[in-house]
Amino acid sequence: MIVVDAPPDQHDAELAFWQAASGTQLNQLERHPEYHGAALPHTDIAMLVQRLGTGPARYHVDIHTDDLDAELARLVALGAHLVERVDFWCVLRDPAGLLMCVVLDHRVNASNAQRWD
Repeated sequence: MIVVDAPPDQHDAELAFWQAASGTQLNQLERHPEYHGAALPHTDIAMLVQRLGTGPARYHVDIHTDDLDAELARLVALGAHLVERVDFWCVLRDPAGLLMCVVLDHRVNASNAQRWD
């Protein structure tokens, strides 16, 4: 998943831009209203536009998993650093210092998950 992180004063313009650029209505998520998102048509990619509380505009990647602890351990062993654990996801920095998230997703299962072991 691709996530566009936008400061509050840039969020609405960023949301409008990405909806027009992708040709996709990005709907506000009920559980987390700071996000607007959707699957992009004719792709296997989903997109979110996130209203940040603080920080500069940026992009980050979300990795969805059915086992948050195992994926967190795998990525840390590869060189990522845990920044924060929040609800059902973790924020990490990759070896270059770029932000990424690992998200527990119950839609991921044995039939569609990449297994690394």
